[in-house]
Amino acid sequence: MKIIKNSALIKRNARIGQWTSLGALGVLGVGMYLSFTRQDLFAYSIGALILGFTMTQIGMYFSNRWGRSPRPDEQLDAGLKGLPGDATVYHFAAPAPHLLVGAMGVWVLLPYHQRGKLTFENNRWRLRGGGFMQGYMSIFGQEGLGRPDLEAASQVEAVKRHLESKMGAGQVPPVSPVLVFTNDQIEIDVADPPLPAVQLRKLKDLLRQKTKGASIANATMLSVKESLPQE
Repeated sequence: MKIIKNSALIKRNARIGQWTSLGALGVLGVGMYLSFTRQDLFAYSIGALILGFTMTQIGMYFSNRWGRSPRPDEQLDAGLKGLPGDATVYHFAAPAPHLLVGAMGVWVLLPYHQRGKLTFENNRWRLRGGGFMQGYMSIFGQEGLGRPDLEAASQVEAVKRHLESKMGAGQVPPVSPVLVFTNDQIEIDVADPPLPAVQLRKLKDLLRQKTKGASIANATMLSVKESLPQE
């Protein structure tokens, strides 16, 4: 398996997350100091606290994606290890943040690190449990589950548009999304979901199962790869 990643982007965004988080602590500290010592500057203290909270959210957003160890791209690489040599995974180097191309097809990988019990009810993905800390951190900027269906559709559409611009309409193979949960403390209890959701350790099995007897032609796979970064 070949791995292509935008290391410069990852390093830059990790640095943004680090410095934004540190700056947030300073701004919050100033806000707290003013609120206790300078009542005449109360409005400024509130402004500093709001700014510090916003910076905290931004810092954690960047840190969760690019500064966490192991990072989502590193976890996906480990989970996909052992795929055939013709497979290529792209991290932050393609229209979707994480894209897999090989004989098994074209797959948009959407990693999530949350824990708890995942369900799909009334056309909505829901995550329950996860403990006190997960609920606490979700208040203070940790990325939530959000709307995986909308995020997946957006990324799939971006990949299709890119491939169509390079390969021509009607030449693009199917692009499939999959939700990948990298935390071992996740229970997936989903019946008939609109898109597959698996634990990372089961990702390779899913790819083999979903693509059994339906792999794309070698010429098509090469055309897809030629439309994407080569290194």
